[in-house]
Amino acid sequence: MSGFAAEWLALREPYDAQARNPAILDAAAQSLAGHPSVTIVDLACGTGSTLRALSPRLTGRQNWRMVDNDLGLLARAAASANSGVNVLPTALDLNRDLEAALDGPVDLVTASALLDLVSDDWLSRLAVEIAARKVPFYAALTYDGRIEFDPPDRCDAAIVASVNRHQRGDKGFGPALGPSAVTIAIARLESAGYSVVHDAADWTFGPDDRMIQDEILAGWAAAVQETGDQPLADIAGWLARRRAAVADGRSSIRVGHVDIFARPTGTR
Repeated sequence: MSGFAAEWLALREPYDAQARNPAILDAAAQSLAGHPSVTIVDLACGTGSTLRALSPRLTGRQNWRMVDNDLGLLARAAASANSGVNVLPTALDLNRDLEAALDGPVDLVTASALLDLVSDDWLSRLAVEIAARKVPFYAALTYDGRIEFDPPDRCDAAIVASVNRHQRGDKGFGPALGPSAVTIAIARLESAGYSVVHDAADWTFGPDDRMIQDEILAGWAAAVQETGDQPLADIAGWLARRRAAVADGRSSIRVGHVDIFARPTGTR
């Protein structure tokens, strides 16, 4: 899995880095404290944003198994590693080969912006696999359905509702969890014997963040059009008004995300 262009991942990475919840990131790092050598499996790694966020917080030797089905993104991820960090690019289809991705010694499993794209069945498979290995799990930037605009527009609520319906479509893993992913992930992990901490990790875009706002607004408009929920004239009008606010430096957007860290019960 990835299916995301490297250019989009590069555009969003500074906002991802700013949004990551520092307490949850610290909890993931602390789970590996004192280990002279660690092996981390990063699922749907993209260009390696989780590696760049977490690696500087770790001591000792680091081995990262970067898993994606996009060879171009894997090459970028491998090239971005700091010296002293061993990266093993691993090309796999995570829907088919999740279990293979977790084979061998693993000290931590990570993922970024993934859980809202997967199905309940796939998430249950993941919970079973990591629980069998008693491995902690760090999942960053899971979308939770909240979108707030300033200034408001009369079509915002309808657009957001349609975006969230689109989020539940098949993203390559079966019917996606979309905005329910955080709640369901916590329930599945706790049922598998994990203690879970979580907190907000929202994207925030201000008036100067024009490029990413334009990209996101266009993506949402296309998603709403695919659902067929809204008249095309309403979608086009909403997008035009929103883009005008962006161009005028009047637009701010907050997109709700949550970070999760799960530790097997009884471990330190």
